[in-house]
This record gives sequence, structure tokens and C-alpha cells, in this order.
Amino acid sequence: MRNLDPVRAKWIRVRVGVLSGLMAIGLGVVVSTAFRVQVEDAAPWKDLAEKQRQRRLHVQPKRGSIVDRNGVSLAVSIEVPSASVDVGELMRGIEMPGDQDSFLRDSARALSKVLSLDEPELLTKMQARPRFLWLKRRITSEEAGALRELGDSKKHAHPIRGVAIDGEGQRYYPARELASNLLGFVAPDGFGKEGIELTLDEELRGKPEEVRGLRDRSGRLIFAEGTTDERTLQGADVVLSIDSAIQHVAQRELDAAMRTYETKGASIVMIDPVTGDVLAMASSPGYNPNDYGQSDPDARRNRALVDRFEPGSTMKVFTVAGALAAGTLKPVDQVFCERGTYQLGSVTIHDTHVSEWLTPTQVLAKSSNIGALKIGLGLGESGLYATLRRFGFGEPTGLGLPGESSGVLRPKARPWFEVETANASFGQGIGITTMQLAMAMGAIANHGKLLEPVLIKKMTDSAGTLMRENHPRVRQQAVPAHIARMVADMLVAVTEPGGTGVEAAVPGFRVAGKTATAQKVDPLTGKYSSDKFTASFVGFVPAERPRIVVAIVLDEPMIGRYGGDLAGPVFRRVAESTLRYLGVTPNASSPKIAEVKQDDDPASIALSAMRPLSIDNTPSTILPSAPGTPIVPVPDATKFIARQAVLALTQAGFVPRVEGVGRIVRQLPAPGTLVPKGTIVRLVLEPPS
Repeated sequence: MRNLDPVRAKWIRVRVGVLSGLMAIGLGVVVSTAFRVQVEDAAPWKDLAEKQRQRRLHVQPKRGSIVDRNGVSLAVSIEVPSASVDVGELMRGIEMPGDQDSFLRDSARALSKVLSLDEPELLTKMQARPRFLWLKRRITSEEAGALRELGDSKKHAHPIRGVAIDGEGQRYYPARELASNLLGFVAPDGFGKEGIELTLDEELRGKPEEVRGLRDRSGRLIFAEGTTDERTLQGADVVLSIDSAIQHVAQRELDAAMRTYETKGASIVMIDPVTGDVLAMASSPGYNPNDYGQSDPDARRNRALVDRFEPGSTMKVFTVAGALAAGTLKPVDQVFCERGTYQLGSVTIHDTHVSEWLTPTQVLAKSSNIGALKIGLGLGESGLYATLRRFGFGEPTGLGLPGESSGVLRPKARPWFEVETANASFGQGIGITTMQLAMAMGAIANHGKLLEPVLIKKMTDSAGTLMRENHPRVRQQAVPAHIARMVADMLVAVTEPGGTGVEAAVPGFRVAGKTATAQKVDPLTGKYSSDKFTASFVGFVPAERPRIVVAIVLDEPMIGRYGGDLAGPVFRRVAESTLRYLGVTPNASSPKIAEVKQDDDPASIALSAMRPLSIDNTPSTILPSAPGTPIVPVPDATKFIARQAVLALTQAGFVPRVEGVGRIVRQLPAPGTLVPKGTIVRLVLEPPS
């Protein structure tokens, strides 16, 4: 400045001063603005910054487990990989539009090849440049490995970025078809469908947890805060009253009966009469809930709760019980059964077994329609209606599962006609479910107390805290305790020689039960069909101290029709296995004690379920024959498969009894034995070695 012209130096100083002043003013403005933004208006700007920096996710909890009464898993949730892509991240670093289109096509081709996807469809979705796109859900481990290779920069010059492989919950049923109609299934959207999965869907799914995290420059989420407690990210666990071992036996025997008799459907319910616990509930046909999409919707129906049927002769139990309780019938009374034919108005009622005078016990043992209707008419239409309602018919059982039918019991809006009362007394004109039948018989077994069935024992959260627990609950006293005990003793005669349920007798135990063979109504004519029947049996064992109640219903059997012949053997095999599993020993005073084969380990039901049941080799029962009945040789049925053997014996005039599953290994009586027509021929089946 000293060597410069004074005038020029003066202007330089002026310019520097002006520039400094302007810079000072600018700096003041910046500082003032920064103060206003960061101090005076800090709150809204801070919220905006937090919104840009943070993300909130609603994380769906892991679905809770369903286990049986012993802790055996029936439904669990597992983590399976699912693939997604961030197309914005995929295209990062590729600037030229032509290069972007080419790389997008190459990426879509590679991804569709690895995941077996439709390439044009995938390319169309990726061209929208979404920041999140599902590629494929629930992929295999091989597909996941191939995707990781596509993103490996060491193996590919242009690796595919932005592909994420995350764990996603999937419902898995370890026992496959076991109790499938009861459990239901879970759809891909995570919501339960049918059965327990639907009833307790909200509790099993749990409540979604809000998780906060930070985003990086690419928008990817980096969790910073995590969750308060990992255990909160799980739904409730449910403990059922079902025993998977008993369920296995029940389902196995039901499926075998359906195949043998070629039924349209079948159902079975087993309960503990003292607590109301449902030990087993099965329907046939069933399905695999792991692959429910391949099943027929009809196979997913829980027939034990949804299907209603005319029960037939099983209703005679409750008619007799109601009459004894009302005092209109005494145990020693004699009922004239009209020698098998009775005219009531314009309706003629027949008995299968022609009889004259029968006691109430004999009415049940011989299953006399005429005897039952006379007892019902003596009770009166109002008394019979009230009796059936006290046993729980005409209303849901309280189980709480979706689709449960209340049955059909005409409301008492008007008096029943005499013929309606007569029909209802032996199970026609009304509709019930298998569950209702089991609970009503449970009332006879449990001193007349009608219980509410217990299926859900308890529910706990992920930390093990008890959320809900169900205990036995008495709905009402159906009949006095002494009447229930009296009827139970009468029902023992049904399974003893001369009764209709001898095939249901369990060696070493007194069995109380009742058979039924009910005609079905033809929907086209509105009349009872001559060739469509429902065969059923309901009973409990031991009769003196019941441990289990079993109700079996076989819908439209093609081979045979009578409940004692078809459902009775199913009861016997299920009861034998279950009593052995429960460790219930036969009564030493029973005359059949020698026929019982004890197992070394009564609790090992798994072993007994995997091997054929022991078969009694005593001669087959020869039914009483009328004078002049032809004596004919027994055909050789061992050379046929089970279905052909049953048809051959039926055509020859014999009554086939199928025991076990598999191929025929022997028959009793032996082929060629001369016996009267109508003799029961036992076919013993065993699985192939």
C-alpha cells in the first residue's frame, strides 16, 4: 500500500471496508437465521429431521403355539426365508438411462431364473422402481443361497444389490393330519382360518409392537432402540384338553372304519365324563393343514360339531331316563311291544326284534321302537321335550368353536302331535351333533350332571403368565343321580349277550352303551330313504366308574348298516387302547378277565398305536336262527381284499365283522364250516409285514 498512489490506496481501503461491512451483515443474517431456526423455531424443524432420520415399524409378533394336555406340539410357528428387493438400491450408481434399462432387464432375468418366477411379470413390477417389492415368499434354502451368490461382487462383475432375505413366520403342524379338523389352519396373510386357529386368532397373533430405528443414506433401516422385551413379540400359547395319543387311536380307527364300510363321512368324540375334558375329536375324511390348499373344503369340516343327524335309537336312553325321573315309569314295569308292529294313527311302527312284554332294560337292550314310544307317550310331549332340553339337545354345547350346530329340536311354540312325540322318543324328527350326543351320555355317566365341554385348558403369554384357565362347569342337573346310576346299569345289558351292542363289549370291563341305526331323509322325496342310514354307538367304560365316554357316528355306510355291527367294533378298539394307556385295569370279578392281555407298559400308547390290536380267537357268534334256516358252508374270504370279502359274505347271507386294518389273515368260522345263514363271520386283518 505504501508504494501505491495515495488516491488508489484510498479506494482500495474503501472497497475493503465496504466488502467487510457486507460480509458482516451477511454473517449477521446467517447467525440470526441460525438462531431463529435452532432456538426460536427448533421444535418443528426437529420433528421434521426426526421424521427424515427415523422410521417406525409395526412388527407382527410370532404366533403362539398350540399344544395338547401333555405339552406335545400340535401347531408351532417357524421362521422361513422370504426374498424382497429395493429397486432404488439396485439401480444406484447406474446413471445412463440406456444402461439402467439394460441392467434392469438383466437383473429381472437372473432373479426370475433363480426363483422360478415369470420374467416379464417381474420386469413389469421392477420398472415401477419401488423401494420395496416382494420377490418370493417362503423360499427354499437353495433359492436363498443362489440369491446370495447373485449379490457376491467376487463372483459377478455387476452384482445385484438391494435384495434382502428376511425370516418370515409360517405355521407348521408337526402331526400333519392329527386333529386337523379341530385345529384349522393359518392363511398366508397370517390370519387363522377355521377351528382353534380362528377362534383364538387374536390371542395367538398377539399385539403388534412398534419399533423405532434409524435410516442410512440409502433408506435402509438400522435398528437403534430395539424392543423393550423380546418376549413381547410373541402371541399367547394355548394348551388343549386333547391327548394326542388318544386322538391318534381315535383317528386311526375312524379312518379304518370309513375305508372298510365305505362311508360318506364319520366322526368321533371322546370325553372325560367327570371333568368334561375333550380327550379326542376327529372327523373323517381329514386333511393336512400344512398343505390345506390341496384339500377338498368338505374334508376340512369338523363333522363332530357342524353336521347334525337324526340320532335314532340312542335317544331311547334319554327317553327312559326322563320317564324314570318323572315317575311315569318304574324299573320293574312291563311294556307291551305289540309283537313288533304298532299302528299309531296313519303311521305303522315296526321293531327289528319281535317282542311282547319287555322291561325298560330289555327295551334298551333290544332297542324296541314300540317300547320307547310308549314310554315317551307316557311321559308326555311336554315332559319329553323338557327332558331332551335338560340333556342339552337343541342348543350349542358351549365349546365355542366356529360353525357349531345347535341341532334341531322343534321349539315348544305349539304342542307336539302324538306321532311327533312318538318319533322323538326313539330319535326321529330331531337333529343332534356328535358332540351333543357325547355330552348327554356323559351326564348319565356323571351322576346326571350335564357338563360344559372343556377344550381349551389354559392360555399363557410368552412369559408364562396365566391368562385364562377353564375348569369343569355344570350346566344343569339333567336327572337325579340315582336315576343316572339306574340307567347306566340298564345300558350294560346292551353290550351283553342278547343286546344289540355285543360287538362293543370290552373284555374285562362292563360297558354301558347304546346302538343306533337311523334312516336318513331323502332330500328329493322328503321321505325316509330305504338305503341311506346313519350307524352310531355311544357308551362309557367302566360302567361302574366311568373314565371315558365315546360317541361314534358313521354317515351312509355302503357296506352294512347297523350301529352295533359297524360302530360297536370301533368303540371296542378305541376303548381298549385308551384304557390301557390310562392304566385302567379290568375288574377282577369280571367273567371275561381271562380274555384280557395285559401290556407290560400301559402308558406306552405310541407302541400300541403302531402294532395291530390283539384279536380274540374265540369262535364267531352264531345268531339265533329261525326254524328251517338253511345250513350252508362259509365261503373262503381270505383270498379277497377286505371290500370284496365283505360283499361276498353279505351276498352269501352271512354278517361280516371286520377287525383290524390291512389284509385278511384269517376268518372265524373257518372256510367250509357248516353254519346257519345269518352267522357272524369275523375277518381278522393285519398290516403287511
